[in-house]
Amino acid sequence: MKKLMLGNEAIARGAYEAGVKVSAAYPGTPSTEISETLAKYGEVYAEWAPNEKVAAEVAIGASISGVRSMCCMKHVGLNVAADPLFTFSYTGVRGGMVAVVADDPGLYSSQNEQDTRLIARAAMIPVIEPSDSAEAKEFMKLAFDLSEKYDTPIILRTTTRLSHSQGIVELEDRKEVEDKPYEKRIDKFVMMPGMAKKRHLIVEQRLNEMAANECGAPLNRIEYGDKKIGFITSGIAYQYVKEAMPEASVLKLGLLNPLPVKLIEEFAANVETLYVFEELEPLVEEKVKSLGIKCIGKEIFTRQGEYSANLIRKAVLGKADYEAPMADLPARPPVLCPGCPHRSVFSVMKKLKLHVIGDIGCYTLGAVPPVSVIETTICMGSSISTLHGVEKAKGKDYIKNWVCVIGDSTFLHTGVNSLINSAYNESTGTVVILDNSTTGMTGHQDHAATGKNLKGDIAPAIGLENLCRAIGVKNVRSVSAFDREALTVVLKEETQREELSVIICKAPCALLKGNVFKEKVFVNAEKCVGCGACIACGCPALSKDENGKAKINPEMCNGCGLCASNCHFGALEKREVVKK
Repeated sequence: MKKLMLGNEAIARGAYEAGVKVSAAYPGTPSTEISETLAKYGEVYAEWAPNEKVAAEVAIGASISGVRSMCCMKHVGLNVAADPLFTFSYTGVRGGMVAVVADDPGLYSSQNEQDTRLIARAAMIPVIEPSDSAEAKEFMKLAFDLSEKYDTPIILRTTTRLSHSQGIVELEDRKEVEDKPYEKRIDKFVMMPGMAKKRHLIVEQRLNEMAANECGAPLNRIEYGDKKIGFITSGIAYQYVKEAMPEASVLKLGLLNPLPVKLIEEFAANVETLYVFEELEPLVEEKVKSLGIKCIGKEIFTRQGEYSANLIRKAVLGKADYEAPMADLPARPPVLCPGCPHRSVFSVMKKLKLHVIGDIGCYTLGAVPPVSVIETTICMGSSISTLHGVEKAKGKDYIKNWVCVIGDSTFLHTGVNSLINSAYNESTGTVVILDNSTTGMTGHQDHAATGKNLKGDIAPAIGLENLCRAIGVKNVRSVSAFDREALTVVLKEETQREELSVIICKAPCALLKGNVFKEKVFVNAEKCVGCGACIACGCPALSKDENGKAKINPEMCNGCGLCASNCHFGALEKREVVKK
């Protein structure tokens, strides 16, 4: 049976067919759909973990017990999971273990363009990379075989374009892999210095064996065509080479760490001009040049952003006048959705002229016009620690017009640790948890405080107020994100405290399934003077008509009433919507 599947769906299918029993992940675009797809297979235990480190450790535990397991994350999530993965590289596996890591060339939904291949090389973990959905499924199955064959965790690297592109996949039956019996091996699984020194030698030997034994198909292959030009490429970049220059010779690499040196040398010896076409960092190019092989790479191909067939046409063929279809379309920057509770909170903070330290989530959009309140964003969970750093650097009085914001899912991810640090070190500062009851930015995944698990089953829900108090925060208050008057009072009071405080702003995400809005806002054109105060809130449902007066798209309006609260002339009115 054949089926059209996203790359992410194909990865999940490959894991299922390979006999995976345990999967853990934290949602992060572009990797999220892998776990959501896995959760549909009853034979696989799949969970959302609070962060990627925990997810990796869950998969490691399952592997040590003797079953096939996996964890999934985006590239920056690998930073969080690095601690256990670097050491698990030393110990090796019992049951096969694969970490799926999705890179984001072009920064479609990320704060950097980190290259997973470089992290994997430092961790001495093998990396394989498919180039389409069919390969994604097959490489995933192969990854588990290689993991057990070479006693190592494997990283399967994907990218945004591959994860979210579709291709034809051949569906096969699940392979039921017999559990390996648990084996007590202190020398293998307890990484004290004496054991680790010996395991390090094994890791190096393992990589050398892989480089020698896994040179050919199915991971790597040479496609000879016109030998005047040859490309060494991998992943989705292979598709761009085949599109732009289908007659060229190609060495397609599926094994990126360790690199198949003999195959590279063979291919280079048989082409006249050699190009290395790889997104992000010159990992392959540097290896090729270190072998004394002349090649062309980043001097004509950028290290930034996502590659395309158009890039080859311009850089290699000199077709500078070529433009991709619809290249002149205007940019459409992301904005907070109509009815988003974050917009209401930010409007109060802007009115109070607070300095706002941000975090990773939908609410990061509070940094761009017209909201323009967030002043710094670093990584998941960083806002609380950053605020703590400002307070320790500048003092308690300085911090009285500062706050930090963090989402409920991000707070549970790594914000909890930061709040513990602030409480333990007697910090002063106001932490605002934007609790919209979901992991909003990646598509409404549940987390430990929503009351449901990845499978959609009822689960214990952590109470954020109780958690904050248990950490040692005495001043914890909850307020509706849409009650601007109450929030104003609470923010004024808490920012003046010389103690640590937490404000939990509660309101569900406007797009949450089942969230019903009974009211919408309507314009009274006779009262509207066209001042634009309502539009200043930045809601995409608002615009001006041909007469310069306020206009509301009724299909987009969710009736939050923020625009109406900004109107000084009573021209905007909330009314109950009667369903017919």
